[in-house]
Amino acid sequence: MSVYTEVGRDDLIAFLESYSLGELVSYEGISEGIENTNYFVTTEKAKFVLTLFEQHEFDDLGYFLDVMTFFYQHGIPSAHPEADKQGHYLKTLCGRPAALVVRLSGRGVDDIATVSQCHAIGNILGRMHQVGVDFPAARTTQRGSAWRQQMAEKLLPLLDNNSAQILKQELEFQSNYQQLDLPFGVTHSDLFRDNALFEGDELKGIIDFYYACDEYLLYDLAVAVNDWCVDSNGLLEQTRYQALMSAYHQQRPLEVNEVTHWNLVLRAAALRFWLSRLQDKHFPREGELTQIKDPDAFLKILKQHREQPLVVAAA
Repeated sequence: MSVYTEVGRDDLIAFLESYSLGELVSYEGISEGIENTNYFVTTEKAKFVLTLFEQHEFDDLGYFLDVMTFFYQHGIPSAHPEADKQGHYLKTLCGRPAALVVRLSGRGVDDIATVSQCHAIGNILGRMHQVGVDFPAARTTQRGSAWRQQMAEKLLPLLDNNSAQILKQELEFQSNYQQLDLPFGVTHSDLFRDNALFEGDELKGIIDFYYACDEYLLYDLAVAVNDWCVDSNGLLEQTRYQALMSAYHQQRPLEVNEVTHWNLVLRAAALRFWLSRLQDKHFPREGELTQIKDPDAFLKILKQHREQPLVVAAA
């Protein structure tokens, strides 16, 4: 959520004229994240997050906004788009597809998560996977095994020998990822600590659905575990892990085949974000407030999964 495209005040005022939101009060760029341009926008009637999409074409974006609306309408506390006077969610601003999303209260988790926050994330993710079976649309993941293979080939010449060896071994270990017989459906696929808003230990909402896609539900759970369940050393620890998994199981118990492939999917999720952060490090995009996150954080987690496979916590 960095600023790649600068939005002038006059342009924003003109953009807001097609909504019934009153006058613009203030706006400011958001520095966190790495994919899209985001601003906090306050009007006379409400507060929003304005997103200008840097990586997606206009015609592709309806899916993400529909996902957000679907979960909101099914009782999941989540950010949802604001319609303009004609009922449209998606518009154009400064040459980019753009949407206004209602700003929720709370803030992302900047530090390590508490056990209660891990429990809340496990619970909400299980609920999302339960209600998500009725979502009618579908979208193929853009960061699946084919992307991981292509990005690995691009990055291998830039890595030290040890990292390159780990990467090659993981590609081999995960080579049958697409053939796993696992429950499949709509996923958030990016449910990190900065994409869930809390007030203390109370979850106020889920945001940033712009990696939503059809994937293994187990992959969505693995992404969450790899980020939420780490301690101050950046390693996965049991108390947070048990809290998240127990809460998830109460909503959607894992199937036998999911338990069997848990380590593989955890490693696939760690590999995906190690590669994407390496991509941002070695091939950065220009932006006013861009932020590049540390790739080694996910290399550390990947190594942990290789050396100390997690046991699936009982419900």
